[in-house]
Amino acid sequence: MLNDATQSFIRQHRFDDPQRLALHTKNFENSDIDLTAALTQIAGRQHIRRKLPSWYDCDDLLYPPRLSLEQCSSETTARHKAACVSGTSLVDLTGGFGVDTAFLAPDFFHVVYVEKDPHLAAVAQHNFAVLGLKNITTHCGDCLDFLRTMPSVDCIYMDPARRTAAGKKAFRIEDCEPDILKMSDLLLEKAARVVVKLSPMLDIAAAEKALPKLAEIHIVSVDNECKELLLFLERKAPEKSPFVRCVNYLKNASQPQSFGYYPKDYLAVGQAFAAQPQTYIYEPNSSLMKAACFAPLSLHYALQPLHPDSHLLTSEQLVADFPGRIFRVEAVFSMSKNDLKTHLSDMAQANITTRNFPLSANELQKKLKLKDGGTSYLLATTLSNGKHVLIRAAKV
Repeated sequence: MLNDATQSFIRQHRFDDPQRLALHTKNFENSDIDLTAALTQIAGRQHIRRKLPSWYDCDDLLYPPRLSLEQCSSETTARHKAACVSGTSLVDLTGGFGVDTAFLAPDFFHVVYVEKDPHLAAVAQHNFAVLGLKNITTHCGDCLDFLRTMPSVDCIYMDPARRTAAGKKAFRIEDCEPDILKMSDLLLEKAARVVVKLSPMLDIAAAEKALPKLAEIHIVSVDNECKELLLFLERKAPEKSPFVRCVNYLKNASQPQSFGYYPKDYLAVGQAFAAQPQTYIYEPNSSLMKAACFAPLSLHYALQPLHPDSHLLTSEQLVADFPGRIFRVEAVFSMSKNDLKTHLSDMAQANITTRNFPLSANELQKKLKLKDGGTSYLLATTLSNGKHVLIRAAKV
């Protein structure tokens, strides 16, 4: 898709700044180099260096404009999806750059990639061939038209566009394109299982209410940043559904932090709150925070919450496998001048976190006149009796 001169230019300047190269367009006006295409490829390859590391070393891959790269899955999240589904046949109705299609394909005998944008479809078809994925058929066209006429398959995958016609981010299911709420019956008529990737900002309760065939919800984080919300729809969803899986992939960790539960098991469960912080404080990771599964967490790990809205848990004995940050308490004190002088006089900097506290982390940092960083931690929160406290702690 690129002539020899353009490909040579890309190889020569693969590590250069595309914006600086763009300043020298006049130097290439009379050459065979397609500079616009070359700069797109150089920028694209640099963009996926950390996002798709296994693709970065492949010189022959092609890249679409930046927006498509920003919206595509990372290698980590794509591999998560690939570990969740398998079978004989799969259709990706919203193919895009083709990352998810490529990582899902090895677990299926035959895969169809559908994309309405001709350029994206051509890029994906080229890349599938470069990657040796011979079981993928590409189709350029409207996904709903394809869905109506396609044969039944084991699994359908969808990643609806999360931007409105005006270009604003969309967080409600019905605002995404295409609208899976209107398509859900037809989707499950064509496939026993449907996987939908959505924004992590989506209201999970709204999804449960709108999709009665919702069997599983996966909240996927990478390095404690919530990245994706995956909805698994099943033609015969279990009565106890949905099952919620919270996953956090950490750099250099052999296994992710993972916690799963059925929300229906905890509808009538009461909680006992701690009167005071004990020896250890636990801060759930971002996926658990998104799920707001504090009752399941506290019961599973035998922990006590500090307050219904503080989202911090405590225990006397260390629970080393807790899926989140763990702190050892050094002191618990108020915001009074005497307490601050007693417990913070030796502290010049700290990592400050506020949970259910009147001040933000930045406001508290300024008030305490502390620099950000270091090895000390301050957790500002509210206890079950309504008292605002600071917890000086060390990370475990």
